[in-house]
Amino acid sequence: MQQFEARREMRFFILCVRMQRRTCPGCHGRQVLFYPIAMNTSSRSDLFSAIVKAPFGAVGIRTEAGLLRELVYLPPHFDEKAPTDPLAEQAARQLEQYFTQPDFRFDLPLAEVGTSFQRRVWDVISSIPRGEVLTYGAVARMLRSAPRAVGQACGANWFPLVIPCHRVTASGGLGGFANHDDETGFHLGVKRWLLAHEGVEGYR
Repeated sequence: MQQFEARREMRFFILCVRMQRRTCPGCHGRQVLFYPIAMNTSSRSDLFSAIVKAPFGAVGIRTEAGLLRELVYLPPHFDEKAPTDPLAEQAARQLEQYFTQPDFRFDLPLAEVGTSFQRRVWDVISSIPRGEVLTYGAVARMLRSAPRAVGQACGANWFPLVIPCHRVTASGGLGGFANHDDETGFHLGVKRWLLAHEGVEGYR
């Protein structure tokens, strides 16, 4: 029974990360920001197949059935976790290479996720070269859509870095990131670091 409850809580944590909710719908009303405060560090780490340290904190890697399921930006207090399977090890190595070589290109088998429109947005984002950015409006015009819809598709990206949604900005500034828009928050700090790492100026 305890094992079942632990698995259920972990599933709800993943849901909260994806939806970026402040109240977890299955955590009995507990308030969450980025991770459930009721779960200890060990339980949170168990959600991931590997955790890689990054200059801005860490990145959690989730794999399943030989496919990459998700990459998650994590705050600095998350410890590294050794990969639990060959794909997680491959993803961890590629992340480490990117953090030292901004021109590095990821080559990982991705799970098929997202709507048809989201995948069209992600295809455009994936074509943006390192060192360049496009605005939400520019991507929207390419797809004959609206900037808000593009922003929502960026926020729904399961594979940040592999699909570099940090290269999409607002017309007058940084814009949001991973469904967050707090100028002093963790996620926009990650976006600033990534753009600076790739040689994009003007977003510090």
